[in-house]
Amino acid sequence: MRGRDLADLMGRLSFTEYFHLLLTGDEPTEEQRFFLDVLLVSIAEHGMMPTNVAARMTLAADPGSLQGAVAAGILGAGPVVLGTSEECARLLEQAQSDVASGGEPAAVAGELARGVHAAGGRVPGFGHPVHRPLDPRAERILELADARAASGPHVLLARCLRDAVAEAWGRPLTMNVSMPIAAVLLDLGFPSDAAKAVPILARTAGLLAHLGEEQEHPLGFLMARAAEDAVEYE
Repeated sequence: MRGRDLADLMGRLSFTEYFHLLLTGDEPTEEQRFFLDVLLVSIAEHGMMPTNVAARMTLAADPGSLQGAVAAGILGAGPVVLGTSEECARLLEQAQSDVASGGEPAAVAGELARGVHAAGGRVPGFGHPVHRPLDPRAERILELADARAASGPHVLLARCLRDAVAEAWGRPLTMNVSMPIAAVLLDLGFPSDAAKAVPILARTAGLLAHLGEEQEHPLGFLMARAAEDAVEYE
């Protein structure tokens, strides 16, 4: 595995460390392992969202297909439910490229935010239907990054974007968990392409937990009947 003997890795690396090795080709530093654990924990569970509902209802329809139910949930894990960490990473990379060319972080963030606002778009990583005015997961990630001296230029840009978005929109918008996930990953040397892999792995664990509960306390057909009662079909 990545040039290493699998038997040697067993008992020496944790699963998080092994995931890092598989994803990047390198064994993680202590900080990379610590924050990869933090980020995986932060987004593994998401409640009764469409991905988990789809997985539960698939298992109800085919109780022997655990893998099919997991697949059904993962297929629906797009940016609305999974988060926009990948888009955030690409935005931060673009912004950091402008900073490296001589721009000030606050000015670069301000120009990006104003441009998106003028175009009628949305800045990824901002806004949340539940967590207002702050996303506690995002704040915890930033707190740990500061405490462990892991905050680098991308975390700085994330904070500059928070201020710039508030100014451009004329009101504070919640920085959701996707932006700090991307910023910390980039500051720790992860490739931007890994930003989506982390939430997918985390959410798979959450799906398996929901499906374990579904096997013990079935809800799939209850949800189907509730939908029929709640929606008048024309």
